[in-house]
Amino acid sequence: MKIDFSNLRGDVTGGITAGIVALPLALALGVASGLGPLAGLYGAIAVGFFAALFGGTPSQISGPTGPMIVVLAGLFASLSGNVELIFTAVILAGILQVIFGVLGVGQYIRLVPYPVISGFMTGIGAIIIILQFGRLLGHEPPGGTLGALSYLPHAIANINFVTLALGGLTLAIAYYWPAKLGKYMPSALAALIIGTLVSFAVASVPVLGAIPSGLPSLHLPVFEQSHFWLVLEAAFILAVLGAIDSLLTSLVADNMTRTRHESNKELIGQGIGNTVAGLFGGIAGAGATMRTVVNIRSGGKTRLSGMIHALVLLAVVLGLSPLAANIPHAVLAGILVKVGLDIIDWRYIKRAHNGPRWDFALMVLVLGLTVFVDLITAVGVGVVLAALAYVRQIAQIQIEQLRAIPQMSNDPQEQALLEQGHGKVNVFNFSGPLSFGAAADLGHHVRQQVEPGSEVLILDFSRVPAMDVSAAMAVDTIASDTRAAGKLLYICGMNEEVKEVLIAINGSTLADFESDTLLVALAAAVKAIDGQPTLKITENSQPIVN
Repeated sequence: MKIDFSNLRGDVTGGITAGIVALPLALALGVASGLGPLAGLYGAIAVGFFAALFGGTPSQISGPTGPMIVVLAGLFASLSGNVELIFTAVILAGILQVIFGVLGVGQYIRLVPYPVISGFMTGIGAIIIILQFGRLLGHEPPGGTLGALSYLPHAIANINFVTLALGGLTLAIAYYWPAKLGKYMPSALAALIIGTLVSFAVASVPVLGAIPSGLPSLHLPVFEQSHFWLVLEAAFILAVLGAIDSLLTSLVADNMTRTRHESNKELIGQGIGNTVAGLFGGIAGAGATMRTVVNIRSGGKTRLSGMIHALVLLAVVLGLSPLAANIPHAVLAGILVKVGLDIIDWRYIKRAHNGPRWDFALMVLVLGLTVFVDLITAVGVGVVLAALAYVRQIAQIQIEQLRAIPQMSNDPQEQALLEQGHGKVNVFNFSGPLSFGAAADLGHHVRQQVEPGSEVLILDFSRVPAMDVSAAMAVDTIASDTRAAGKLLYICGMNEEVKEVLIAINGSTLADFESDTLLVALAAAVKAIDGQPTLKITENSQPIVN
């Protein structure tokens, strides 16, 4: 992999700054996952380095993120802390992401509707905050969102005001740290240091404790039949969420750098990073928006900045871990509450009342499913409902554009032929791709608009580029109704794709007459009304208008 050294100074500055910002987040997210702060650091190092080296977004910084932690925390609770199975899920997630990249799935992941993305991201932010309430109040709540919520009354009844004040102080510093000082020390790091120093001057509070240092050990994947499907499901969720999270961050990086990322290459890089993270005891990660923005604003432009960010964290693991042992849980909880608040899509929530109600309702539904059910159900239901709503919207447009032309046309030759038909020729123009969404109402609308005295019904598909099986069956219904009413059915303007679908479903005897243009079909219809025999007319035939 070729490394670009043309922006060395900016990449070094950006990488070091991003590494400093990533340190407290890696520690906090590692603790939140249940696997410990060192797993957070290992994950940040592995994903950060290898996603930068092999990925498709040069300025992106990758590492543990909120959405991934929510899944890992749930898996930790479900597996009763079996770390080997959790690391197996991380490895499998990485392998799945590589497969996604090879298969070109990256271009489709970006098609997830915005209300769905907004809903599950807001839900993830809410989950992170809910999980920290207990720690802010001086307790260690049971795993899972529902467990944390059910434990909340007990925690409120037994508040540790020292930890609450410490967490509140940390959150305030993270939010209100002066921007001028932020150039030299990021707000998250300032909150971590000040909160930890203040804890030395107050009563004893729960802290991280001893953190192992040195190089990680190898964790080869293990498989247990009793937990196989649980691990596989978690791996799939991690892979999909990580892919979505990374590609959304890639879009942010594109907007800031005026570049264009490679989606599938980015998935391969993320997959390699997560696979290595799982092998060496790290938690799963993805492209991290805040750290990427910090990197770009600090001068980072190439993949070198992401690699340097990982090396900064490696230096912490190899020599500075004893300092992290005194960090209070309440301080990390305060930092995580800010992470959760930042993930919530406040911009859309503030503007939602001005937009379509259906989109906001979909966002709220996905949010609720994310918090109270699970992420994969939330995203799955959201995508399906959004797709059905879109299909319905397009179907309504298609039905509205279905035009009956009993007596008039914009073309003079067509108009002359219609007048010769004396109102006995009905022409229906279809527009746009005809799909299953419009199929249910297609026949009904045609029946409603057929003139009582008509003898020939012409279906014009000149403006239809494609048709699915459902629409073809609806056309067959129209043909049956036309024959039952004793009328003739003519079809014109079919392209090869539409003709292939109609013939495959209905056979070659669907219509009494077929032509390439409406003009030819009208001429044949007039002849039929006058009692002249109707012949198949080739595409080169021209009608004669008297």
